[in-house]
Amino acid sequence: MSQKHPDLEFELQRLDYTKQYMQQLLEESRRDVKSSQEQIRQSMADLDYLDSSLSYINILTNARFFEMARSQKEGLEAIQQKPYFARIHFRKENEADELLYIGKTSLFHRETQEPIIVDWRSPVANVYYDGRLGALSYKVRDEEFEGHLYSKRQYRIEEGELLDIRDVDLTTNDELLQEALAGKADTRLTEIVSTIQAEQNAIIRANLKQPIIVQGAAGSGKTTIALHRISYFLYTMGENFPADKLMILAPSKLFMDYIADVLPELGVGRICQTTYSEYVLSATGLKLKLMDPDAKLEQLTESDTLDASLLFVTRVKGSLQYREIMQRYVHKLELDMAELFEDVFIEKYRIMKASRLKQLFLKEFSYMPVEKRLDRIKIIVQSDVKRKRKQLMDMLTTKYDAALDKALYGIRDDERRKLKLTRILEERDERLPVIEKEGKTVASAYMRRFKKFNIKKLYRDWLTSSELQKEFADEWSERDRYAFLEAHKKEFWEVEDLAALYYLHAKLRGIADEWKMRVVFIDEVQDYSEFQLASMQDGLETDMFTMVGDLAQGIHSYRSLTSWEPIKALFPRATYTTLQKSYRTTIEIMNLANQVLAQMDEDLPLVEPVVRHGREPKYYEMHELEGGGIQRIYEGIIERGHQSVALICKTRKEASEIFTSLQEFGMSVHLVGDQSGINDNCLLIVPSHLAKGLEFDAVIIAAFDEPFRNHPIDRKLLYVAMTRPMHELHIIGEEGSLC
Repeated sequence: MSQKHPDLEFELQRLDYTKQYMQQLLEESRRDVKSSQEQIRQSMADLDYLDSSLSYINILTNARFFEMARSQKEGLEAIQQKPYFARIHFRKENEADELLYIGKTSLFHRETQEPIIVDWRSPVANVYYDGRLGALSYKVRDEEFEGHLYSKRQYRIEEGELLDIRDVDLTTNDELLQEALAGKADTRLTEIVSTIQAEQNAIIRANLKQPIIVQGAAGSGKTTIALHRISYFLYTMGENFPADKLMILAPSKLFMDYIADVLPELGVGRICQTTYSEYVLSATGLKLKLMDPDAKLEQLTESDTLDASLLFVTRVKGSLQYREIMQRYVHKLELDMAELFEDVFIEKYRIMKASRLKQLFLKEFSYMPVEKRLDRIKIIVQSDVKRKRKQLMDMLTTKYDAALDKALYGIRDDERRKLKLTRILEERDERLPVIEKEGKTVASAYMRRFKKFNIKKLYRDWLTSSELQKEFADEWSERDRYAFLEAHKKEFWEVEDLAALYYLHAKLRGIADEWKMRVVFIDEVQDYSEFQLASMQDGLETDMFTMVGDLAQGIHSYRSLTSWEPIKALFPRATYTTLQKSYRTTIEIMNLANQVLAQMDEDLPLVEPVVRHGREPKYYEMHELEGGGIQRIYEGIIERGHQSVALICKTRKEASEIFTSLQEFGMSVHLVGDQSGINDNCLLIVPSHLAKGLEFDAVIIAAFDEPFRNHPIDRKLLYVAMTRPMHELHIIGEEGSLC
């Protein structure tokens, strides 16, 4: 500790007390885990010769106890080395003063219920993030409480040892933030909870029952804010909300691997974490081999323009106009199916009218997916048939009984009477069982006319049918229709098709409960199209989306968002927030990146870097890749104490070539791909489009065979690459290799 704090002895005793109590609970939890495991084993063994129901109850009881003990054990182990990171001296109105220690989870004394550690997500902990010293108020479940904040204090605790104490005011808060930002990229993500800033905290704790859109500058903490908002959501709503109904849509598997360490620390390990493509394919059950989603991006980076016809097809599939076309297609399929309804009969007796069934199908159940409507109608037909079959059988039985009585007492001739009675009895005994049997199967037989939808075939029919396109896309020109048909002569599937396939599945078959997420968090939302977001909103029947992104990093703008206005219209309840401060890069690096940002077509304000200085970005002129030169730059970065270093180039092709050359030169390198993890122990070679969302201690931008041109997509790719480093930026290539 640089200077002895006046409360050092008190704080050392407090930390020691916390650790001892945690250790006591940990030992109890470990004993409880072991004991419940033994009890489960014993109950399993007793199944053979004891009352099985009692043994099953024992197993279930001990399984629940085991899960609780295991959860407590894991929770305590996770924070044992760093129980808390801050403290507030606070007094609620009309109550005694409290010293509240803030950490990643809550811990209360069992006997006294004294709060030993307060969870950072709790309402009173918000005072630490937002409250200035003095009188203030805070909310708990919409009820406002008054209080007085006397002091805020922050601790640096590592491996259970107290290394530093600081009393926080505006100046020391900046110092603490500077120290956190000066750390390494591999630890910063997991430690952000201790340095959340007021504007970030406002988004994390924003109304959880409303959607939110965040335009966040590179390095503003969009991803960590989204993850902490998830954690806050589960903490606040968790009692009534199953974690598996919450989904994170990440841009890639690489990105999921990157955030994997922070999720367990935030207590959000059970939520669904996937990519958009994987989610759609899982939710629809479709078996499709998708084309490389970055192929068009690569094509754009190699030539000045995409083919105009191909660009039309790509853009239209992501538009809300395409959703309207799919709506018309679905409506036509509904009307075609409605024509299949006929009157329901048992024998010659009409049980239900076709008009009533059509009314149910087209009007009363119109809010449901088509196949779900049919399931509901089948139940209604079965119920009506069952009720009316009994009425019919009773009526016919009465009719035959009356006919028998009439024949028995009304015909005097014995022979004629006998013949008549025999005929009536034979007809009754033959007819009633047939009606009885038909009544049991009529509903199933009637519903067989309605075939299950083959979503893949229906969509393929649309893609390849000139007649369907004329009928449902009459706003397209002949040229547009020709381009669309030509693009789909060969059968292949692209990420752009997934919104339509998901929409058709949702409207015709319905999304299964397993994939009916209630809350969705989307990172890098600028890479989604309007239709992708609209179709998920339709299919999930919720607008509870948290969407974070940056239009300046919209490298897929040829198929995705170029403005937030359509999304604001699509989510009218959403709050829209901007974050312009960057906590990642130094002033020197951000000044250079802002020059690129200023040249973009989108009207976006320049990014405000947090006041943290570092080395000036350095340019090295190389006409071709020199292994020795790269190695010297890399070794210099490592010698200055940095660990994660990425060499970023424009395309995958160039990344692969540089990787091979440096490997042959003898350097330890790792080529990062869509599915691969990140190995910080060597130089990472990263294509620019995969670098989005990641951060490194230092970055080398290489531009040789594939220079960054003065082109909208290239500017965004370069901006992405330039905003990845925390501390150092090195640029190598020929003069004019950057736009």
